[in-house]
Amino acid sequence: MGALQKKLCMLGRYGVGKTSLVARYVHSIFSPRYHTTVGVKINKKQLELDGRAVTLMLWDIHGEDDQQTIRPAYLRGAAGYALVADGTRRSTLAGIDSIHQRAQAQLGPVPFVVAFNKLDLQADWELTQEDAHSWRARPGCAGLFMTSAKTGARVEDMLRALARAAVEGR
Repeated sequence: MGALQKKLCMLGRYGVGKTSLVARYVHSIFSPRYHTTVGVKINKKQLELDGRAVTLMLWDIHGEDDQQTIRPAYLRGAAGYALVADGTRRSTLAGIDSIHQRAQAQLGPVPFVVAFNKLDLQADWELTQEDAHSWRARPGCAGLFMTSAKTGARVEDMLRALARAAVEGR
């Protein structure tokens, strides 16, 4: 029997670190150079979950801003998604709230995780424990993670939790 395949989307505002999180997870690299994602970039990662081979198709979707939102076609068929906010920019938290609402409307109740990224810049942190608690309590949330694409902190934990929830269908 072949590997189970799951499509997972990386969602968030521009510059929150979605591409860097995927590069850290898939290729174990980090680049300080910022490259804006245009459209969507798809990466593949194979892993084993509870003795079962799983292939993740990670859709790194362009960031949102005031002029551009995510195309519904990019979300179609996703088994789950990661909402990424920049811990040093509180404004990105409101962005993931509206993205989450649209993703839920498009996909229904698929699991998601939340990543408060850029933990390596914790001295400049603007997000609070209350912010974290409000996201953890939402239906379908498979976890909230303080991540750093730069150091790799909690990146694998976050994407494995999402993959597990997507495979289990919760």
